[in-house]
Amino acid sequence: MSFKIAIIGAGSVGFTKKLFTDILCVPEFKDIEFALTDVSEHNLQMIKAILDRIVQANRLPTPVTATTDRRKALEGARYVISCVRVGGLEAYADDIRIPLKYGIDQCVGDTICAGGILYGQRNIPVILDFCKDIREVAETNVKFLNYANPMAMNTWAAIEYGKVDTVGLCHGVQHGAEQIAEVLGAKSTQELDYVCSGINHQTWFIDLRLNGRPIGKDELVAAFEAHPVYSRQEKLRIDVLKRFGVYSTESNGHLSEYLPWYRKRPDEITRWIDMSDWIHGETGGYLRYSTETRNWFETEYPQFLEAASKPIDREKRSNEHASHILEALETNRVYRGHFNVKNNGVITNLPHDAIIESPGFVDRFGINMAAGITLPEACAATCIASINVQRMSVHAAISGDIDLLKLAVLHDPLVGAVSTPEEVWQMVDEMVVAQAAWLPQYAHAVPAARERLSTSKVKTREWAGAARRSIRSIEELRAEKAALKQAG
Repeated sequence: MSFKIAIIGAGSVGFTKKLFTDILCVPEFKDIEFALTDVSEHNLQMIKAILDRIVQANRLPTPVTATTDRRKALEGARYVISCVRVGGLEAYADDIRIPLKYGIDQCVGDTICAGGILYGQRNIPVILDFCKDIREVAETNVKFLNYANPMAMNTWAAIEYGKVDTVGLCHGVQHGAEQIAEVLGAKSTQELDYVCSGINHQTWFIDLRLNGRPIGKDELVAAFEAHPVYSRQEKLRIDVLKRFGVYSTESNGHLSEYLPWYRKRPDEITRWIDMSDWIHGETGGYLRYSTETRNWFETEYPQFLEAASKPIDREKRSNEHASHILEALETNRVYRGHFNVKNNGVITNLPHDAIIESPGFVDRFGINMAAGITLPEACAATCIASINVQRMSVHAAISGDIDLLKLAVLHDPLVGAVSTPEEVWQMVDEMVVAQAAWLPQYAHAVPAARERLSTSKVKTREWAGAARRSIRSIEELRAEKAALKQAG
């Protein structure tokens, strides 16, 4: 087979390498072309060197090109994969820092909540630029695979306004299934059958079967509470399982910031999180992790390059959806996964225009969703609260309406549990001013926002959050890795 895959944001080096090796695990794909593009020439050259080393080590004919000219990369592409982070870590730091001044403590801040909404405002204009180029220079029936957060908002904008055939892809369902299989004593996830449905990062295991035997709420609660690690790390998630009756795909830290109940007061935050790893609820945890990972990669790059000389092990192909979708579309080997698409009635008790995450099957005819799913009422209510925020956020990003943006943030569940309307109005002004370089649609609103900030009497505070950790140095990371290796 011969076709072209373009990867936008290919400077996300580790993730691009994973996607690349996954796709090359499909024997028929050895002759396809990869076109890498990014705004960072430095990152592009690093990832190209790694992928070239993989091609050479495995004696493959696979061509790999790299360019900062996005349109050139997209020319003739049959598939386009996006894993961009608009504004990089600089803008992301403001997504965490500024809301903390108003009492809003986020673990990740990339989906909804104050940080996730502003992240969407930065991404959506760029997503629409991608879509324009895709429509104009890619193959006619191109498929856009979006891995970038905020997943639902980006996918919503690409489908509704970008007019490109788009599917959003995440790995939360797979990770949740791995946990469930482990606590139930299964040898692997192959023994576990499940239907998981909802919206991205708020997806619910509404039907679980272990070797064909239905697993109910009580058995699952008991299994998690008996687990020596998850009983500590997933306290909030287990509490939601007890109350809602179904398990959420999302990590303890992520789930905590989508709900109005667990991060509204500092003492509540420390009660429900676990500090053994960032993903379990640490304040700004993902920002710290991302910063450390970038620093580590820059310093240890020669080791990453050397590791690329190893042969591809097809047995270690990851459970990321992209390679499996491409294989199904091109070879007709049917693949079942969980995909982010427009609802259009697939989930009966969520809005038709929402971007849902739900089971589907892929073959030569495309992605075919399993329709007629009804969520438990509590799950639907929680999802709808987020969908309403996402809808307003997308519309604000498209129109540049700062008042609608403020209303979207006001209606966010966690923001509404913590902040007053006056605080929200000022916080959004502050975030828009701080991130003006990445928010062209709000350029007209920045002068007035800056003027309001100069005369505002809304009080703020300098607060690191309820559970903040400092960024570790390269030396500290090396010592920790050495200790883990010795212990293992």
